[in-house]
Amino acid sequence: MKKIFALIAAATAAAAIIQSCTKAEANEPDEPEVYLVVAADANFMRFADQDSIGIYLDKSRDAGFNHILLDVKPIYGKVLYRSDYLPYLDFIEGVTPEPLGRDWDYLQTFIDECHSRGMRLSASFSVMPCGSPYWQRGMCFLGQIPDSLLCVEYRPDKTFGDMRDTRKAAAFLNPAHPDVRETSMKMIMELVRRYDIDGFSLDYCRYPDAESDFSDFSRREFEKYIGHSVDNWPADVLDYDSEGNLVDGPYARQWWAWRAKVISDFVREASDSIHAAKPDVDVEYWAATWIHAIHRNGQNWASPRSSWPMAYSFGSPEYQATGFAPYVDVFAAGAYLERVYGPDDNESMEYAYTRADSLLHGDCKLVGSLYAVNHDTVASNINNLYNACTMSLRKTGNLRICDLCHIERMGSWSEVRRAIDDYKASCKEK
Repeated sequence: MKKIFALIAAATAAAAIIQSCTKAEANEPDEPEVYLVVAADANFMRFADQDSIGIYLDKSRDAGFNHILLDVKPIYGKVLYRSDYLPYLDFIEGVTPEPLGRDWDYLQTFIDECHSRGMRLSASFSVMPCGSPYWQRGMCFLGQIPDSLLCVEYRPDKTFGDMRDTRKAAAFLNPAHPDVRETSMKMIMELVRRYDIDGFSLDYCRYPDAESDFSDFSRREFEKYIGHSVDNWPADVLDYDSEGNLVDGPYARQWWAWRAKVISDFVREASDSIHAAKPDVDVEYWAATWIHAIHRNGQNWASPRSSWPMAYSFGSPEYQATGFAPYVDVFAAGAYLERVYGPDDNESMEYAYTRADSLLHGDCKLVGSLYAVNHDTVASNINNLYNACTMSLRKTGNLRICDLCHIERMGSWSEVRRAIDDYKASCKEK
């Protein structure tokens, strides 16, 4: 049986390689962009020693990575660079608290070490999160952020609550509030102007979920948007049924469109500001490929020319117009799925990338993004990491892998290298 699976895997991989140059010729005629994500929390102890940065960058470069995506503002709201606005991150829960770069500049060291190796570096910046409710740590727990700027939840028991009282991954600022937007832009531009980065990734630049934000401020702004008051708030927008499931009210379509516009407008403002200051810095955005589900987060990453929303109950011309693909240079399509193959399987990476490409309409560069832990290194597994990398490259011409810690733990550097080499060789043959 193992031999049969091995033959299937080999045949499938060969078929992928044969077709592998289509996107490379369209998006990256010279060299695919191959990103390695370095999350702050997962690698906190690994890079507590400054010397280890060079060691792992050598491993990354040798494996074929030419671009590092470095998390420098995680969900806690504190940062791993020198800022006049935010304190330095001095803890990550779950590991021994040992600050990264307390006596040296973490981000600058990565930039210098990347550039000396001919690698590019993008800074990943969590825009709206400001603390971890799970760990009860972060900026929103220090009394330095006014409650009026935090998202308010509407809960299944039909009460309003504070995100800091939940067990959710992060507490969010209200993306619609002008003070949040202004302060966020100041922090973004401080980093862009101060550091010689190659890209800036707008991470968590969205609403947390459908339960937020139901603050009085957002109610007033939404009423301005629709041109009249909502008397039965929030039930006329969203409500819960007897089983605790969210159900749409009569103004739900306008609500989803307004929230998507809030995010789209911010992405455009950030992009314009970044490009005005440093035209060569790429503005990047990651989101899950299942775009039909993340309308709850206000994330319409498609082109405004794509009419995809009209196939769904929340769709409207106003929602379609919020597509923000033209405002970013790079969209990383998060196909965090276990199955690699299946052009008609909406749970496959192949389907996800094909759909993402069709929805973007060429408005920005597409990068195939995968989660390493979804793919092992067993050769007989047709869903293994080699095939996942090859699929990402074949369908988008580029590759982004999350995360360094997983590649190191799995010992899968060689699988990544082999996938990249085989892909590039197939392009040369064409």
